[in-house]
Amino acid sequence: MGLNIAEKILKKHIVDGVMLSGNEIGVKIDQTLTQDSTGTMAYLQLETIGIGKVKTKKSVAYIDHNMLQSGPENFDDHLYIQSMAKNHGIWFSKPGNGICHQVHLERFGVPGETLIGSDSHTPTAGGLGMLAIGAGGVDVAAAMAGAPYCIKMPDIIKVELIGALKEGVSAKDIILEVLKRETVKGGVNKIYEYGGEGVKTLSIPERATITNMGAELGATTSIFPSDEMTLEFLKSMNREEDFNEIKADEDASYFKTITVNLNELVPMAACPHSPDKVVNISEIEGMKINQVAIGSCTNSSYLDLAKTAAILKGNKVHSDVSLVISPGSRQILRKLADEGILSIFLQAGARILECGCGPCIGMGQAPCTNGKSLRTFNRNFKGRSGTVSADVYLVSPETAAISAVKGVITNPAGIKDVKDIAVPKVFEQDNNLFIEPNENYIGKTEIIKGPNIKEFPKAEAVNENLKSVVLTKLGDNITTDHIMPSNAKLLPYRSNIPYLADYCLTPSDVDFPDKAKKADGGIIVAGENYGQGSSREHAALVPLYLGVKAVIAKSFARIHKQNLINNGILPIVFSNEEDYEKISEGDRISIANLRSQLKNGKITINNISKSIQIETNIEVSERQEKMLLSGGLLAMLKTI
Repeated sequence: MGLNIAEKILKKHIVDGVMLSGNEIGVKIDQTLTQDSTGTMAYLQLETIGIGKVKTKKSVAYIDHNMLQSGPENFDDHLYIQSMAKNHGIWFSKPGNGICHQVHLERFGVPGETLIGSDSHTPTAGGLGMLAIGAGGVDVAAAMAGAPYCIKMPDIIKVELIGALKEGVSAKDIILEVLKRETVKGGVNKIYEYGGEGVKTLSIPERATITNMGAELGATTSIFPSDEMTLEFLKSMNREEDFNEIKADEDASYFKTITVNLNELVPMAACPHSPDKVVNISEIEGMKINQVAIGSCTNSSYLDLAKTAAILKGNKVHSDVSLVISPGSRQILRKLADEGILSIFLQAGARILECGCGPCIGMGQAPCTNGKSLRTFNRNFKGRSGTVSADVYLVSPETAAISAVKGVITNPAGIKDVKDIAVPKVFEQDNNLFIEPNENYIGKTEIIKGPNIKEFPKAEAVNENLKSVVLTKLGDNITTDHIMPSNAKLLPYRSNIPYLADYCLTPSDVDFPDKAKKADGGIIVAGENYGQGSSREHAALVPLYLGVKAVIAKSFARIHKQNLINNGILPIVFSNEEDYEKISEGDRISIANLRSQLKNGKITINNISKSIQIETNIEVSERQEKMLLSGGLLAMLKTI
């Protein structure tokens, strides 16, 4: 039996375990990336591990999230990360250089290598044929220290692409179609591998749009073959030597196969407030809009923005619409300037934002009250835009651009302006905002820490007996945005866990911080897919600071479950989903013989308030069990 693409890369990098579905495997990591929203914590954890030069082939620290400097906090964090990068042999990408995923695709991604990043959209590099996975900050710190990254061996799903896209239909519509079928929880512990004749029709930026938004499936990652199109892209970046051809064997097997006929796709949109709430544009066509935002790590490539310009050329943005455009990288921005595309944007009435995440993470450009915002981004969770009452629709650049002109949601199907636009043959590399590692400074650099940078809370080993209270009871699809909000007001405090504690879970339960403090910690109860969305470790660290000992849920998102375990919080799953109804907020809970029950994978919960017992599971590997018994990943690493 032959191997598929994901199996080929894993086979070359596996250092522990057997590649069988559901087994835990340890994977050697070639590259890591961090960004500044999660990076400060990752580097604090790297300091705790205590190494000199990082042990990866390449590690890169990006500044792309917290670039609004309304006070000293963000700049202080940038200086801390820069000094850590200098001291440990890490590339440093300064503010304005671009969004980590777009820049990494352009400058550092290598087909066939492994990458983990402290950002859930790290799988963007899968568009190059790289096995790229989002992870918590401490996992990335451990990888920089040379430890393998451990995951459950995923099931590999093949997405067979046939045909070719019609005019006005884009790669964004492909991933929206997959989300419509698979949902935001359908990809947990799965890799989506794209194949078929339709792949050859897609450029690397288009493939990267698909792998980027594959994170919304809850997938471990998504990946494309490395082929002639990959070689073309690497040549355009002056990186031809990084090319490796990678394709699945003809007799490769898959968990299942999904077929998407590109000929039949139409423009689509994800409606509020979930990326899988997908409809055809024709169903919402004519809806008046207030704002259009084009950019983010999903759709900020040269190709995306050149198509936008082709539609805007000779037109004006509607008088009732605000259009903002953020290029994905400084390299793209220079190309747009050189080719006169920036002038087209300006003449049309668009506003040009800095090369960074910006509105996608709620860092500026919040919609008006009850506003309707079209965005080419990857997430539209309620309130993520900065305006709780706003409705955000996720669309392609083509839909966004034509709608900005018309003032209402408009179907771009059949539009011919974008037909012949292609990725340029050559991009001029711009190193002005990169700081390359220098051996002369490794281990000899003063680490700069501003007053806002506080120590992170340390996990404790699981006790034999647990007595606690249910602090809150939540529904399905609670995101990391709910658990630890991320907006322009809170992002400057990403390195200050005590400050963030006052905002934990407040979008879902405004009194949660006060209840947790008064009870001296407790337990969270939730529904399905708890912790979906961002990889932000703060969604585990802040509850840990507040004394949360366990989360009992119907199911967990992959990254968040690992973040809980990394920080010594028990991720417990109801054996029968109906038992969710048997626990209420305020119930007193006890668990006896917890350490021994943990080894058995089954935990009996005594609901003292209701005088009943509830059977639950805790699905952890031997390594994860050891982690919980040791008091988290950092504590376990010290014993190795």
